[in-house]
Amino acid sequence: VQLQASGGGLVQAGGYLRLSCAASGSISSINYMGWYRRGLGKQRELVASISTTGQADYADSVKGRFTISRDNAKNTVYLQMNSLKPEDTTVYYCHADQRSGTVALRRYWGQGTLVTVSS
Repeated sequence: VQLQASGGGLVQAGGYLRLSCAASGSISSINYMGWYRRGLGKQRELVASISTTGQADYADSVKGRFTISRDNAKNTVYLQMNSLKPEDTTVYYCHADQRSGTVALRRYWGQGTLVTVSS
């Protein structure tokens, strides 16, 4: 599975960006896609994830500001980020999971894309 992410950049606080991530390759087993971001401790933390059936999960810090969606025909997931804050500045990573229930049996990562929010 290959993941191609795009859409990062520089924006002022209060502005918006949209990230895209297109999956290709052996994707028949992929049932979740979404985004993590690098946290202060350099670990990756979940931002938002969505299943093939449209079930979405969000980190508390982005609820009400970010919206995740997917186009199954294009094997692409989108993250619409509104009301951006300086604390949203970091590298965002697209992921694709083969899950069984809540367990990720396999996880794939895309390259990071930098989001910078200026105050």
